Amino acid sequence: MSGQGSAGNVIAALCSFFIPGLGQLVQGRLLMAVVQFLLAGLLWLVWLGWIIHLWSILDAALWKPATNPA
Repeated sequence: MSGQGSAGNVIAALCSFFIPGLGQLVQGRLLMAVVQFLLAGLLWLVWLGWIIHLWSILDAALWKPATNPA
C-alpha cells in the first residue's frame, strides 16, 4: 500500500465503516483490528460504540506503513 489517500486505504476505511476493525485487518494489522472490534462491541452496549467506529474508519483511512530506513 502506498499510504494516506491510497486506494488501499479507501477500501480499508470502507471496510471499517461496515465492521469496526475490518479495515485494519485488511491492512494486515491484526492486533489493532481485534482491539477496535472488541472495544466497539463493548461500547455499543452502552450506545457509545460510534466513537470507536469513527476512530476505526479514520485510523484505516490515515494509516501509513512504517518505512524501513536504507
